[in-house]
Parts: sequence; structure tokens; C-alpha cells
Amino acid sequence: MKALVLSDREHADGLALREVPEPERPSGWVLVRVLRASLNRVDVYMRRSGQGIRHELPMILGLDAVGEVLEADAESGLAPGQRVVLYPALFCGRCRYCLAGDQPLCRRVRYFGEHRDGVFAERIAAPATNLFPLPEDADPAGAACLPTAYLTAFRMLFGKAPLRPAETVLIQGGGGGVAIASLQLARIAGARTILVSRRPEVRRRALELGADAVLDPGEPELWRAVAELTDGEGADMVVENVGAATWGQSLRAVRRGGRIVTCGATTGGMPPAELQRLFIRQIAVFGSTLGSLAEFRALVDLFLRGMLRPVVDRVVPFTRAVEVLDDLEAGRQIGKIVLDMTGS
Repeated sequence: MKALVLSDREHADGLALREVPEPERPSGWVLVRVLRASLNRVDVYMRRSGQGIRHELPMILGLDAVGEVLEADAESGLAPGQRVVLYPALFCGRCRYCLAGDQPLCRRVRYFGEHRDGVFAERIAAPATNLFPLPEDADPAGAACLPTAYLTAFRMLFGKAPLRPAETVLIQGGGGGVAIASLQLARIAGARTILVSRRPEVRRRALELGADAVLDPGEPELWRAVAELTDGEGADMVVENVGAATWGQSLRAVRRGGRIVTCGATTGGMPPAELQRLFIRQIAVFGSTLGSLAEFRALVDLFLRGMLRPVVDRVVPFTRAVEVLDDLEAGRQIGKIVLDMTGS
């Protein structure tokens, strides 16, 4: 079968479509034919570095997938032909965090496409517990956007310090998957939304999606613009997934006693902490990664009830995976890029 394999990071053809063996299906696991898969910033990170993530090359990339069951154990509750969406974290089910229902904190957590072979392949195998059934008429491209970007945004907004109706959330990250997902989910929650992007087309699209305001990060004192939009207070919450380039803005744009939730550091992970500002203004900072099975179930329910329609920039054939990963790295998208895995 064909898969998108990262074999090395030194050569131009180190990431390419290659023939690989069919996946094995252990007891309790399910063999799935992949129909759609979506790209994430972590795919770019794994391609360029992968530093800090224990893995071995060659490796198949990819975290997000919707597919069709080919083989499953009788007791799994899944049957051949059934549509499913993948929860991309493998967890032990026995540690204190798993027993508390907080699978992303599992002491043995491993992600598809990071610690082990991922989903950019014609067929994958996954535990039955990681597969959520979808009705036949569910949009496979939209569903393929849910597991990483949308689940990450869901946990950021509604996890440790939930966003409340009428609060104001400032969203960094422009047209990225997590930023657009945060905008959509915050609007569902009844919050006021301000999205920050350097790209005019992203700001226009954000307004079309219902953002209350949009700002250009190039403004020398962006925090003043946020203050003007919030009666001098600042944002109640800042969704921060950019890192060093926007961290100073985020610290100044959040109100006294507000909170910053961070899930990424694509522009660098070592910005000045500015501890005096943190403790004097009593700003809370939360880290967030992915979401739990329960949170994913709630997110999928929102999608299936028609309350959430993920923003898909484009759907392209699997054969163009390397090309569109370049586009994602360069920021030439708004929302999610989805691969059609059926025509490879």
C-alpha cells in the first residue's frame, strides 16, 4: 500500500509517497481504510525536526483520519463498512491520569504520526477504543479536521478555566487550524471574539465566520487596540499557539486576573517570562495538548448535530501530500487542508 513516509530530513526526497507493508491488526484493534486525512502543524514539525518527540525513522506521518472499517473483532461494536473517525492518542488505560479520564496526560501516551506510524496511508490499524462511529452521511472532510486542531481548541477553551458566555477571547495564530477552530467554538459558546492575523484575507474570512473584531499583529501596540475593544479591560482569555513572536502581545492584551492558554510555539518556545507582569496582574497561564476521549465525544456530537462545520481550505489528492504540506508550512491556507486518500 502507499503511505507518506519520512525517511530522513537531509534530502529533498526524504519525505515521499512510498510502498510499505500492510499494517498488522492485533486483537482489540481495527483495520481501517483511510478515506480522508487532514494536515496539522505538527506534521511540519516532524518533517523538519521532531526534537523532543521520541521516534524513529522511517515513519509514516499524520494524526487525523476518517475511514471505513475493514476488519474488527466481533466484540468491538464496529462492523465492516462502518465509517469512523480516529482519536489520535494511544494511552495505557491504567495510570492515574487514564483512570481519571484525562488520556492526554497518560504516562505512556503516544501519538499517531509522532511517536509511531501515522495515518497518511491507504490503510491503518488502531484500537477499537480510539475509533468513534460516524453516520454514512457525515462529511468525511469535515470530520477529518476534528481530532487534532478542533479537539485542541476545544480543550483550550473549555478545559481547566472554561470560557464563559459574554467573555472576550483574543485568538492568536491567524488562519491556522487551531485559531479558526477556536473562533468557531468560542462563538458557539457565546463569547466575544478577536482574531489576530497578519494576512488581510484571513482577517476578511474571520469576519465572515462571525469574529467581532480582527487585528493586525504588525500594529506596534496591539494591546491598546484590544483594550479599546474591551472598555479598557483587556481580553478575559488569550488563545496562544504561536510562541515567542506573539507572547509579549498576549501578556499585555490579557486583562488583570485573566488567563492565557497555550498549545504551541511555532516561532520559538523561550520568550521572556515577564514574571513581574504575571504575578502583579495575577495572570494565569495554562498549557494544553489535544483533549480527552470525553472531550472528543462532545466535539464529535457538536459536529454531528450540525452546530460545528470545520473550515476546510481545500481537499486535494493524496498524491499531492508533499506539495500541500509545503503550503501549510508557508501559511498558504485558511483553516484545514484535507487529503483525499481514495484516489492514491
